[in-house]
Amino acid sequence: MAKILITSGPTRQYLDPVRYLTNASSGRMGAALATAASQAGHEVVIVTGPVQVNYPPQACVVPVVTTGEMLAAACELFENCDGAIGAAAPCDYQPRHQRTEKISKTGQPLMIELLETDDVIATLGQRKQGGQWVVGFALETQDRRFRSIVKLEQKHCDLMVSNGPEAIDAKDNWVEVLAPDGNALATLAGSKESVATEILRIIETNLILPIKPVQDRLHRG
Repeated sequence: MAKILITSGPTRQYLDPVRYLTNASSGRMGAALATAASQAGHEVVIVTGPVQVNYPPQACVVPVVTTGEMLAAACELFENCDGAIGAAAPCDYQPRHQRTEKISKTGQPLMIELLETDDVIATLGQRKQGGQWVVGFALETQDRRFRSIVKLEQKHCDLMVSNGPEAIDAKDNWVEVLAPDGNALATLAGSKESVATEILRIIETNLILPIKPVQDRLHRG
């Protein structure tokens, strides 16, 4: 069995004390993956943004708010995990300046300069060592397979799960699981629970079973 880190849900980047940038991610896919992994006997650690879903009680849950917090927690936990599944939808942008007071309405356009946040899964992909693996999720609105394969390569992932915007805050999902050579290992559709179970089976077959768990590697190494 493996120790698996799962990132889940959205993150928030605050503009001022009450307003923030985010997205509509519900955390349902992350929760479904965590449940599938737990039921298969794996040890699960979840780094989650603000969500209303329930995670399996046997999982260790680490709540965060911002993308930076998710990155820091994931990097720390990943060192002692066999692999990671990036089901979260971290906010990709943050304001250059976060106001300390609430921004008041003036009747004039408000200009806000945004900077990209650090990429959580790309960072974990770069930190892999000793047989660790990383599975990413790519949400695309056009050229889904091509863009997902590009992300797989750029983020140093071992598999990429491609889906579309219809997955956001939905009970069902339609995904392709892509290998590094660009081929689709599977096309899956149905409830997020059923899709998660099949994704987990693919991860076990291709990434977990061929590799010794991190505890064994550390003990023997």
